Amino acid sequence: MAVIAVIDYDMGNLHSVCKGLENAGATPVVTDSASEIARAEGIVLPGVGAFDPAVDHLRSRQLEEPIRAAIASGKPFLGICLGLQILFESSEEGREPGLGIVPGTVKRFRSEPGMTIPHMGWNQLQLTQPASPLWQDLPADPWVYFVHSYYVEPRDPQVRAATVSHGNQTVTAAIARDNLMAVQFHPEKSSDAGLKILANFVQMVSRQPSLTR
Repeated sequence: MAVIAVIDYDMGNLHSVCKGLENAGATPVVTDSASEIARAEGIVLPGVGAFDPAVDHLRSRQLEEPIRAAIASGKPFLGICLGLQILFESSEEGREPGLGIVPGTVKRFRSEPGMTIPHMGWNQLQLTQPASPLWQDLPADPWVYFVHSYYVEPRDPQVRAATVSHGNQTVTAAIARDNLMAVQFHPEKSSDAGLKILANFVQMVSRQPSLTR
């Protein structure tokens, strides 16, 4: 079974992510150890909360370089929610620099009459990279579960793998670039579609030639 490191930096409910990965046939290992991250065959970076505490916690645990090394190694890497946002250069939510692995910024939804912030609940994805293996065997415009007030705006629009509309605003809901993937929604809370996305990620990990043997 694929061993997937789930990075622990005190910023997320790791149990439901691990359960989803287990259901997909993986062996999740919750860790903040650089050596365990290096040994894993795939990496998941979850996250719930605010931008500045997240990057502070990552840096205080000296996880920034292990994350960069894992992505550079070619292993499948999946960021979830705040784990997507901290891959970017900066956020309107805070002052701390992000990891800067993906060029671009994190922005707050603009207020509109009748539009709630945060964007919370079920919404439909528009797949802008429909051939991405992350979306394999999903229905068209799948429903997934969101909870966020901020969204990523990549400098290169080609990295967008999906968008979502809230009010009159259409924003990035997922990115994909080579082995690096990240989603704004919570697949672990997104019923069958979310579990299928996690299963697709596990399949990508399982198909990789081992980098650790």
